[in-house]
Amino acid sequence: MIGVISDTHGLLRPQAIAALRGVDLILHAGDVGSPDVLARLRDVAPTLAVRGNVDTEPWARELPEVQRVDTTVGRVYMTHQRDEVQLDPKEPIAVVINGHSHRPHAEWIDGVLFLNPGAAGPRRFSLPISVATLTLVDGRVSHQIQHLDVS
Repeated sequence: MIGVISDTHGLLRPQAIAALRGVDLILHAGDVGSPDVLARLRDVAPTLAVRGNVDTEPWARELPEVQRVDTTVGRVYMTHQRDEVQLDPKEPIAVVINGHSHRPHAEWIDGVLFLNPGAAGPRRFSLPISVATLTLVDGRVSHQIQHLDVS
């Protein structure tokens, strides 16, 4: 199982850590906000991240703007902003992950799952705090967006 998180903005909530326990890999779709967030996620599972628009400090320069990762669910293309997605039609992509909007959302487009796990850090407007997971079920990618109780 793969955990997907985004827009922590330096705040890694204990509810997010609890929701991600047991995953084999964590993918962070940017706006990490602090290297401590990645260190704490790596205590849960191996973690890969992309740079978001608030990740401007020197530590974040090591984060790529785009990552392609071969995973148990297939090849994942990850970037922070969806409008920056540039897919090669010849490249077999199973999932596109992005963050930025703070809105959890999933949709299938031409056989590719586009997934935004929402924001796991500070609340924005009245949007939920959430993370997501990806699994392979009967040869097909399955996802779950989990809204976290942070009250």
